[in-house]
Amino acid sequence: MKNVIILGAGGGIAKKVTELLVANRDVNLTLFLRSKNRLSKSEGTKANIIEGDVLNYNQLRAAISGQDIVYVNLAGDLENMGTNIVKAMTETGVKKIIAISSIGIYETPLKAVLKPYRKLADIIEASELDYTIIRPTWFTNVNEVDYEITYKGEAEKGSVISQKSLAAFITKVIENPEDYTRSNLGINKPNS
Repeated sequence: MKNVIILGAGGGIAKKVTELLVANRDVNLTLFLRSKNRLSKSEGTKANIIEGDVLNYNQLRAAISGQDIVYVNLAGDLENMGTNIVKAMTETGVKKIIAISSIGIYETPLKAVLKPYRKLADIIEASELDYTIIRPTWFTNVNEVDYEITYKGEAEKGSVISQKSLAAFITKVIENPEDYTRSNLGINKPNS
């Protein structure tokens, strides 16, 4: 049984990952978000729910304690959030982190909107954690699972990815956390 926490569980991708994980009997799922009102009734009954703020270190540390995998699906002050997450994971001995960043964070000049996502990736990569950083292209609502990955340093490909594809890949990494360890991956729909 894996204990998995989703930070930012009210987000669209996080909800799709939640749908996939609640069906897995080998996952004990915790949803961490500022307001449980962002969840549907079915999401709320199949997982542990913690209302809290990633910027509140004590709340975050308590929520991460005892987890096996931390999945980060956040926006906002990602530099301070990332610092809190790495510190809490290090202090509680939790090793595996899966974090959503963004396509384009290694382009020069770096667009202002992408700077927080670059900071998050840099903070996680500088840690001793077993990380998988995922840099998706722009999301679509297409009902398909079709993706390819690129590694940091390779040219990013494509322009879109379905939310369903991204959720399927994240779930795959959660179910097989030894895959893609200390990897920073671009993900897109092939030939998009």
